[in-house]
Amino acid sequence: VSGDALRLMAELLKIFVVEAAVRSVRQAQAEDLARVDVDQLEKVLPQLVGGP
Repeated sequence: VSGDALRLMAELLKIFVVEAAVRSVRQAQAEDLARVDVDQLEKVLPQLVGGP
């Protein structure tokens, strides 16, 4: 794997993680919760991987 491909994959993973965190926070806010838990991440994960 070339260095450019590795940097690209690292950047895509970073964007994915940040988007997952942001969506999890929004989900927690929608549920009127003060903190994010794995439950909120599980609820938004299908949106990120293209599921229903």
